[in-house]
Parts: sequence; C-alpha cells; structure tokens
Amino acid sequence: MSVALRSVLPMKQETNKFAIYLAIIAAPFALGAFFLTWAPSAQFANEDPAGDGYVPPRSIERLVERTQESTVTVWCDSADGKGGQGTGWAIELETTQSKNYPTTLITNHHVIDTCIGEDESVTIALPGEEPSAAVIVKWDEENDLAVLATGRKLPVLQLSDNAPWPGYWVMALGTADGYEGSVSFGNVINFSGNDIFITNNISSGSSGGPLIDNEGYVIGVTSWGHKVQQYNGAMSLDGFCAKTLECEYEWKGEKTWWDYND
Repeated sequence: MSVALRSVLPMKQETNKFAIYLAIIAAPFALGAFFLTWAPSAQFANEDPAGDGYVPPRSIERLVERTQESTVTVWCDSADGKGGQGTGWAIELETTQSKNYPTTLITNHHVIDTCIGEDESVTIALPGEEPSAAVIVKWDEENDLAVLATGRKLPVLQLSDNAPWPGYWVMALGTADGYEGSVSFGNVINFSGNDIFITNNISSGSSGGPLIDNEGYVIGVTSWGHKVQQYNGAMSLDGFCAKTLECEYEWKGEKTWWDYND
C-alpha cells in the first residue's frame, strides 16, 4: 500500500505544477480579452454626442431617417423657364400663411428666386412621393434664405443652441444632383461671418438642405459649393437673424431664442 502511494504522489505533484503553469500562461490572455471587450464600451460611454460635438452620433441610421422625414425636394417652375431644383426642411415657425399652409419650410433664396411673384410655381415632395403645392412667404436675398409654406404635414427639425466649432461632426442632407434624400458626412472646417465652411460633399440640388449636428439639430443651411478650394459652405443660424427670424443670439453661453418676424 505504501509503495502505491509513493508512486501516485509524484504524479499528483506534476499535475498540479502543470495546472499552475497553464494558469500563469493563460492569465495575460484572459486579461487582454477583458480589456478588448471593456475598452470599446468605455470609449462608447465617454464619446457622448450630448457633450461632445466632435464625435459621430450613436445611431447614424436613426439620425438619417429622422432628418429625411422632414426634408423635401423643392421645385421652382418659373414662366421664363429658368426655374431650378433644391432642398427645403420643416421648421416650427408660424407665418401669415399658416392657416392654409400649416407646415413652414426653410430653403435658399436662389432656389426659388425666379418664382417670386408667380402663383402655383413652387412644389415640394418627400423622396418617392407625389409633389405638393407650396407658397413663398418671405425671403432674404442678402443671406440667401427663403421661407416657404405648404399644406403637406411634416415633422419639424429643431435648431441648435450651440455654435458650430471647427472639427464638429456634421451631416448634409438634400437632393444632390437630383438624387432625392442624398446624405453626406463631414466636419466643420471653420466659419467666417455667417458662413460655415464644411468638408461635406454637396452638389447642385443640395442648396437649402439642413446641416445637422451629431444630436440631430440644425446648425445651418447648405448653400454653396466652392469651385476651387476643397470645402463647401452653409449659412449659419446667425444668417436667420437678419430678416427671416428675430433673434437674440450669443455664442458665449447665453441662451438663444428664435421668434418669427413679420
């Protein structure tokens, strides 16, 4: 019996040593796997769009879908044949036409300028849907903005309370080159006066579309493309203050409020 025990004990000791050896080797791999799974979740928690304008939104898909529901193609069919096509988006704003046309839209002045004074010349439509009539309420040629109204009910987009700082993530949505519901992503390069310089790709037909931040708020109106430099431009919310909206706006932390100015 004692002989058998002596022969078994060394084997158990060797087995224990082997198990300890495997545990020592496996520990770094297990620790590495833990950090690989933990690090992205920690980064996800830190990169919250609610407090960081530089990061993409949590769900780009939801942001695109929500913005597309409020963004339309705008057609200007003027009698002289010089009409055009652009983009408009719904905003919460009462106008003198709200009784008959409850939905207010923002677009660029140059999209509808040849239709000013012509009845039944402007139409709007969501992608894939039949056009609806729209009327021109007011315009601001200097800042290239215009207000339309339509009977087509649309959810509205909200305006941002924050200034668009260089590097901020932004999305442009519109009818680029006639393709309805086109989307491009980029960032703010800088700003000058009422112009926001962006890296987003835009084309003819994008004009008037909303420039959206990572929280889904409008920070500007896509307005022009640069023919030489590698950036394009949008009209900032400050541009609204001239004639389109009555504003008190401070970029140094003061609260912004907007009200319609007849």
